[in-house]
Amino acid sequence: MLGAIRMEQAPPPAISPTDATPAQEPQPLPRPTRLPLYLALAYLVLISYASLYPFANWRDLGLSPLAFLGAAWPRYWTGFDLAVNVLAYVPLGFLLALALRRLPGRWPAALAALCIGALLSLTLEWLQNWLPARVPSNLDLACNSAGSAIGAVIAVWKGKPIFRGIAQLQQALLAPIPHAELGLVLIGMWLLTQLSPETLLFGVGDLRQVLGLTPAVPYAPPAFFMLETGVIVCNTIVIGLFARTLLADRNAPQLVLFAFFMLALAIRTLAAAVLLAPHDALAWLTPGARLGLLIGGVLLSLLLMLPAAWRIGFAGVALMAGAALVNLTPPNPYSEAALATWRQGHFLNFNGLTRWIASLWPFLALPYLTALGRRL
Repeated sequence: MLGAIRMEQAPPPAISPTDATPAQEPQPLPRPTRLPLYLALAYLVLISYASLYPFANWRDLGLSPLAFLGAAWPRYWTGFDLAVNVLAYVPLGFLLALALRRLPGRWPAALAALCIGALLSLTLEWLQNWLPARVPSNLDLACNSAGSAIGAVIAVWKGKPIFRGIAQLQQALLAPIPHAELGLVLIGMWLLTQLSPETLLFGVGDLRQVLGLTPAVPYAPPAFFMLETGVIVCNTIVIGLFARTLLADRNAPQLVLFAFFMLALAIRTLAAAVLLAPHDALAWLTPGARLGLLIGGVLLSLLLMLPAAWRIGFAGVALMAGAALVNLTPPNPYSEAALATWRQGHFLNFNGLTRWIASLWPFLALPYLTALGRRL
């Protein structure tokens, strides 16, 4: 009798630890960013200001405010004007479509961006009926709407990778603090103020032009030198501590701050060379500016060693001190003589904008620093 043959399976070969391939950990998704929304709101304010400046001599001509919609083709126009009216609204449509990306579907965000851009243009053209320096135009409305549509289509076409790149860059460079994007917009506004050759270097918070006040301190070279130095010292500390608060610790923040200040000084130099004259490119580099940058840089280097909460506190104090000093600093008659020959021309609206931003920046930055200090 034949016995049953038992066939046993051979056990699987043992796998050494070196042969095992560990599972790859998924890369963390970039944090959601509100930067497109903040940039869209800031750009909307910029467009509104440029369209309505100088906000003076409002009057009623007794015409229908919407009569311009049915007007014939304007008699005087240039291709440059049409191009500017289209291009000015492309960033607005692009940013609005990115900010509204959470709307369901692919095209609703673009359609909403187009509607918002067209409605903004219609409102501004309507308001220009009461401004003597402005002429409402249906052609401008059509060009602005076309620019919004172009920007929105670009956002739908390439918006997703651009938005993902913005979020990844923000995660790599910025600290994980509340509303870091808003702080980044405030930093950009501060850089914009450096384009105005009329303001002191880094000087923000001067309300005398806005309120029509006369200088409280008469001009004298020693007093002006001390006040100018103090303004630059305070504002170097402010903007350095402000920017450091936004930066992540892992990216050599000291080198980033140095590059940031070099960029600000390069903008100042280029603006003076273009708006005034090439030989006035370094007119801002006065003895007070040199001493202020030196003292401010040394003090900033020391304050950067403090904890984040202390840095924010010192930034707030320096911000208020700098705003007080800039309102006490008398105008420099030598700078006024150089600016008297400046023909602003097409830059009139832009310089009005930079002056207003320079005047109001401390009063926008201080609430942000206060709210940030309470959360750290």
